[in-house]
Amino acid sequence: MRGVKLHALILALVLIVAGFGATAYQIMVLNIPMSESETDPVWVIDARLSFRASGNTPVKAQLFVPPPSDRYLVLNESFISQNYGFNVSRADANRQVTWSSRRAQGEQTLYYRKTLSQRFGESRLVEAGPQFRPRPPLEGPERIAAEALLAPIRQHSADVETFISETVRRVNNLNDDNVRLLLGNDDSISNRTRVVEKLLAVAHIPVQQVHTIRLMASQNQTPEQWLRSYNGERWIYFNPVSGDRGLPDDRIVWWIGAVPVADVEGGQRPRVTFSVTSTEISAIQLAQTSDAARSSTLLNFSLYDLPVATQEVYRIMIMIPLGVLLILLLRNLVGMHTLGTFTPVLVALAFRETGVVWGIMLFTVITAIGLSLRSYLEHLRLQLLSRLSVVLTFVVILMALIALLGHKLGMERGLSVALFPMVILTMVIERLSILWEERGAGHAMKAALGTLVAASLGHLLMSQPHLVYFCFTFPGILLVFTGIMLLMGHYRGYRLTELVRFRALAGPDSGRP
Repeated sequence: MRGVKLHALILALVLIVAGFGATAYQIMVLNIPMSESETDPVWVIDARLSFRASGNTPVKAQLFVPPPSDRYLVLNESFISQNYGFNVSRADANRQVTWSSRRAQGEQTLYYRKTLSQRFGESRLVEAGPQFRPRPPLEGPERIAAEALLAPIRQHSADVETFISETVRRVNNLNDDNVRLLLGNDDSISNRTRVVEKLLAVAHIPVQQVHTIRLMASQNQTPEQWLRSYNGERWIYFNPVSGDRGLPDDRIVWWIGAVPVADVEGGQRPRVTFSVTSTEISAIQLAQTSDAARSSTLLNFSLYDLPVATQEVYRIMIMIPLGVLLILLLRNLVGMHTLGTFTPVLVALAFRETGVVWGIMLFTVITAIGLSLRSYLEHLRLQLLSRLSVVLTFVVILMALIALLGHKLGMERGLSVALFPMVILTMVIERLSILWEERGAGHAMKAALGTLVAASLGHLLMSQPHLVYFCFTFPGILLVFTGIMLLMGHYRGYRLTELVRFRALAGPDSGRP
């Protein structure tokens, strides 16, 4: 017996660990939301390229578009134009779309749109970058100014990252004569970035200019310049004004390099404007569009792959184990008397159509009339099959009468009685009558009352939207329920009702003869 208990205990623990493990994997690795009401922000970025065509000549317009990122999930990407063909290609570290037309005249407008989500960013291989750059030729005053700036930078830096940060900080000190010489008469951010890049090249440190878009800004905006350098493992981003490291979470890299974002052949005055809008979308819908989630076996074989109509059926069925677990706890721990374990669960499912109050009323009325009919049929000495057939037929007739009466009285709830499981009611009537004969009316009423209470609690538990979503989305939790059921199978302790019933034995005089 001890070996059997140990076997059941190990099996229960294995099921519980497996269930929690599968659920934790979906939540922590696949980022599946724990609540159906959970939403995530989705950003829609629009880039508008406008220009004037030179005349009735061929036009080729090129626009840099964002490269793949491991920080965002791309939900949609659109290229919108009229009478233009387009092609997307790689241009060094950039992606570039090229619109082309044989004939164009007047004002032209082309659109690029990208929809992003940050929650389900997908891991990608980081493209390696250069770690050495040849020294550019510098002569005369520029060389002296560069060496004068780099000397203290080398003393105050410990590695490449601190070297870059210190270089940015010193170039932004506009009171330094060496800095003013290198900047000339242009102290704009773009020119300061160019000087930082030149100084770092003298130190053989390669950096790249990157242009970013801020997602949190909803109005039209101008791309921000940043610097980045490859340290052998990943790209490190630097603010070209403050020298701070790390690209903020609300920035997305649009293009790389010191080149314009757009170029037009056969057109004049190209202008690019950017705008960002934000909206909310269900997190579970985002999870199903994530490549990491779609490639996961757990989600590929999830219940969300079923047809929608079938999903609704299984949303109900998957809650049955939770209802069974509740009844098991009520019977084994509380000591509640019910008509078996599954009958209260099936009655609880019927309450989904009738509601708890109407369900209890219908259950009570039909069961009472059925018991009276069962008592009458007992005098006829009928066999079990014939008796059940007659009771079932009268239950159907009674349900039809209640539905008709409810319709006439304008009580539409009465119509739902037709969905009440008549076979369940028939078996309940039969079992109650047998219990009445074997153990008395009091025990039968206690079992009937316990069944109604358990069914009502089960209905309230099984109809909770958050629990329905959680069990349907994370079916591994059913293994946890199974493990708890196995553990309860060897419980031989006192029930709560027995503690109340025998509380006198625990008194101070309980040990006296």
